[in-house]
Amino acid sequence: MESIFCAGGIHGLRASVCGKGAYVLQVKATDADDPTYGNSARVVYSILQGQPYFSIDPKTGVIRTALPNMDREVKEQYQVLIQAKDMGGQLGGLAGTTIVNITLTDVNDNPPRFPKSIFHLKVPESSPIGSAIGRIRAVDPDFGQNAEIEYSIVPGDGGNLFDIVTDENTQEGVLKLKKPLDFETKKAYTFKVEASNLHLDHRFHSAGPFKDTATVKISVLDVGEPPVFSKPLYTMEVYEDTPVGTIIGAVTAQDLDVGSSAVRYFIDWKSDGDSYFTIDATEGTISTSELLDRESTAQYNFSIIASKVSNPLLTSRVNILINVLDVNEFPPEISVPYETAVCENAKPGQIIQIVSAADRDLSPAGQQFSFKLSPEAAIKPNFTVRDFRNNTAGIETRRNGYSRRQQELYFLPVVIEDSSYPVQSSTNTMTIRVCRCDSDGTILSCNVEAIFLPVGLSTGALIAILLCIVILLAIVVLYVALRRQKKKDTLMTSKEDIRDNVIHYDDEGGGEEDTQAFDIGALRNPKVIEDNKIRRDIKPDSLCLPRQRPPVEDNADIRDFINQRLQENDMDPTAPPYDSLATYAYEGNGSVADSLSSIESLTMEADQDYTYLTDWGPHFKVLADMFGEEESYKTDKVT
Repeated sequence: MESIFCAGGIHGLRASVCGKGAYVLQVKATDADDPTYGNSARVVYSILQGQPYFSIDPKTGVIRTALPNMDREVKEQYQVLIQAKDMGGQLGGLAGTTIVNITLTDVNDNPPRFPKSIFHLKVPESSPIGSAIGRIRAVDPDFGQNAEIEYSIVPGDGGNLFDIVTDENTQEGVLKLKKPLDFETKKAYTFKVEASNLHLDHRFHSAGPFKDTATVKISVLDVGEPPVFSKPLYTMEVYEDTPVGTIIGAVTAQDLDVGSSAVRYFIDWKSDGDSYFTIDATEGTISTSELLDRESTAQYNFSIIASKVSNPLLTSRVNILINVLDVNEFPPEISVPYETAVCENAKPGQIIQIVSAADRDLSPAGQQFSFKLSPEAAIKPNFTVRDFRNNTAGIETRRNGYSRRQQELYFLPVVIEDSSYPVQSSTNTMTIRVCRCDSDGTILSCNVEAIFLPVGLSTGALIAILLCIVILLAIVVLYVALRRQKKKDTLMTSKEDIRDNVIHYDDEGGGEEDTQAFDIGALRNPKVIEDNKIRRDIKPDSLCLPRQRPPVEDNADIRDFINQRLQENDMDPTAPPYDSLATYAYEGNGSVADSLSSIESLTMEADQDYTYLTDWGPHFKVLADMFGEEESYKTDKVT
């Protein structure tokens, strides 16, 4: 029966071999024949394909390497055809085959090697620090971690300006810049780079060092650079009130490139110092353009820009710090207003106030002030000034007791001088108030009220006097207000009298033009007829009142007039659809005086007869008298 391999037709194996005879794999085939019957079940193994790299034991099926120093880097994959034949391999025996795929695994048996011994790189001098300036690579035929390489710079010329790191993806050495380059200082650098394996195999140490070195030469390329100032910061000093145009300092910048260019200077227009200072564009000298005041601005900080004439776009800037020095122009003064008080029972030699001074020129730490009394106050002083020599002084009493009734306030002129040149001084007047104190010197009262207490008036008495004055003032104001209101009421007419203001006089009226002859309100308001029946301009002859006329019950003509107009509005198609108010004027019939319209008047005024006016009652008595007199006058005239 045919021999059959237990593992199938194809075997795969990854093997790490070192030399000839190294164990690789054992294969096994089975035969279904009876092993006790002759050689039918005895299997013999042999290699049909895969020589001379591997060999197999014919009895056990163990596969071993047949060549020494098999190298994965030369050939990695091998395919071996194995045959198993029964009958002890004799003629006539049955055979079976299987394929074994063998892959050699890698070991670190190869060091990294640079493909060339010298690498040339060109780097612009303007390259920023930390930027990559080039790449170099060493080759390692190993695989995986056995091919990982570490790069380092061998200490030597220029090595401290550069650094090298490994790119994990490509295993290249990336050169980076650690310090800035300057073509004008040094144009080339040469140093060595070493490449070595990270993971070494001790079995191959005898093969030699697993590292390699190469030389790197870097040429620095010249790049146009801006001018360089001689200092990173310029500090200058100038006295305040220095004349305009005075030079206070200068800046210097140079073009360090090959074939250096001239430099021009100007003040940054964004700086505050542009309006106070100017700079010479060629020489770089700085001068004042305005008078400076240290009390307004003690320090100026601005920038100056330098540019190359050959390439104005290449510029550099530097900061300028100008300190304004003080000139002693302000006298010292008392630092704060003091409220000084002295007790009536004060003793000579007591310090009642400590004063200090301030000077706008400099801080008190840089000045020494002196205090003294003015000459006119030192003749008969009630107080004196004691200078403590530490920029403070004390106000000292010179009398044994003070009286508020004699003098409540004292004015003390104090002269303060500074120590600068020229010496400045000022006279400051201090106000000292006399106060009532207890035996311990504690102030009890300093107000005006305390001055009246010795006279015998208590606080309650003063308050009572003030209240009486307030009440009297209120009464006077009220009396004046009432008088003005009463006078105003006498000149105004009643609210019911809607006439215009008229002038009252005693002369009797002269007819229709006399507005005082009768009450006009009677014509405007019918109610006045009932209230006022007597003339107001003359004294009435009698007080008898006329008989009241009963009101008219109903006027048929007015009712008919209203009904007619109402019907016309109801039938009018142009009338508005909403409720509306229509007003009509209708004289009516049945008037005692008939119609007063001028239309029906006679053409000639002389033909009119006014005798009927006497029948109209007392309301028309004036008219009847007026026109009756006129007719009499005409009759007399005709006669």
